[in-house]
Amino acid sequence: MLPLLALPAITTAAQQRAAADKPNVIFIYADDIGYGDLSCNGSKTIHTPNVERIASEGVRFTNAHSAAATSTPSRYAMLTGEYAWRRAGTGIADGDAAMIIRPERYTMADMFHDAGYATAAIGKWHLGLGDEKGKQDWNGSVGACPNDIGFDYSFIMAATGDRVPCVFIENDRVHNFNPLSPIYVDYRKNFPGEPTGRDNPELLVMKPSHGHDQSIVNGISRIGYMKGGKGALWDDSKIAETLTSRAVDFIAKNAHKPFFLYFATQDAHVPRVPGERFRGKSGYGVRGDVMIEFDWSVGEILAAVKAAGIDDNTIIILSSDNGPVVDDGYADGAVEALGDHRPWGDFRGGKYSAFEAGTRVPCLLRWNGSVKPAVSHELMSQLDWFASFAALIGARLPEGAAPDSENFLNAWLGADCGREYFVGQNAQNTLSILTKEWKYIEPSNRPAYNKNVNIELGNNKDAQLYDMVHDSAEQHNVATSHPDVIKRLAAKLNTVKDNRINQPLLP
Repeated sequence: MLPLLALPAITTAAQQRAAADKPNVIFIYADDIGYGDLSCNGSKTIHTPNVERIASEGVRFTNAHSAAATSTPSRYAMLTGEYAWRRAGTGIADGDAAMIIRPERYTMADMFHDAGYATAAIGKWHLGLGDEKGKQDWNGSVGACPNDIGFDYSFIMAATGDRVPCVFIENDRVHNFNPLSPIYVDYRKNFPGEPTGRDNPELLVMKPSHGHDQSIVNGISRIGYMKGGKGALWDDSKIAETLTSRAVDFIAKNAHKPFFLYFATQDAHVPRVPGERFRGKSGYGVRGDVMIEFDWSVGEILAAVKAAGIDDNTIIILSSDNGPVVDDGYADGAVEALGDHRPWGDFRGGKYSAFEAGTRVPCLLRWNGSVKPAVSHELMSQLDWFASFAALIGARLPEGAAPDSENFLNAWLGADCGREYFVGQNAQNTLSILTKEWKYIEPSNRPAYNKNVNIELGNNKDAQLYDMVHDSAEQHNVATSHPDVIKRLAAKLNTVKDNRINQPLLP
């Protein structure tokens, strides 16, 4: 286990308390919600009062980053403590992908489980299931699942809302499975006679804007092909309600002992189908409405913790898996209704991008009674939750576990001592290295722009360097003016690529 840094008094007291009475830990992991989406970060458009409450009662981080600009690699890195770009097969996963984190891999859930915590994964998974792609038994045990990597209980979406299969998986089996309507999934070819969004647009209640034109479920065409599942198919308008109720139930059932809850919401990922009580409530279309729905889910978690009498012994972290995207495959009116709302805040890019809005995400930590309200501008990474929480609860990590995760417990609890540097990853696996002063994006021949989603990807055949002190919006590439900085950061990035040791930057 990495050594603790010198801790300020408040953090020392919190750690002593944690050793005596291990705190519950809840990760609320949003989907495609950007830094500028939440009112706690200055948005004047969409009001998210429950998120604001967490921010006002805890630490709000202004320079916190997901490990990648897309979902699967961010989740992989967070749960394993390893940069996803080190491992092949950690890109955006299909719904029939094999389990990406293998059962023999030690995860953050294993760490909590070994420390005596009850553990649960509820919500979006997107890290594969089973032992071989396309070979899952959706009508029996799917095989390898979150329960094999440290979670005692799981109730998940296999991948994403826009990918088949459109069913919930409880532990290793399809929830509400009906043997009279067996489930078949294929990502190569359609099943004879099954309608698709491409061939049967008249059956759609939401039309795709690009891609997303294969099997139709609930009047929405998805990525991939699926047949069957009657009785088990989810209702898109009730996904938030279903997942939130499961999370609340887990909290109530485990309030008498320490627990770790990984609650990964669907909002604001596509397809966006807000529940009836949230439709039209934001004034900013369906994307705004699911932001209101997300805030409701947060409020339900806060209420459940209070009702269980564990408010002062529960750490809640709220963040997002990557930056925002407005049109991600469906003509749902989100672009037209965006108005003056800026999901990316003042930053450039968004989901998929090497620019800041790709990985600079909302991040809040609340530990009532132990951590004072504060705003931190330190450079932080979700990669470090693993080692930091291991330090908090006194867990000893096996040799080789969490190789890229660093113990920044004191920084997570509000002290001014963040990361020296962080390596980011965009959708095309272009890497960047970020410090508080500079950001270097390595040269790439991949496309500079994704016209489907209207987002700059940050790829450029020339090296890019941005002054993050004076130009955090990354408007001016100053690479030619600072060859010494380019040389230093490029060398450090190559060192990180070549080994897993987090060393100080070269002088």
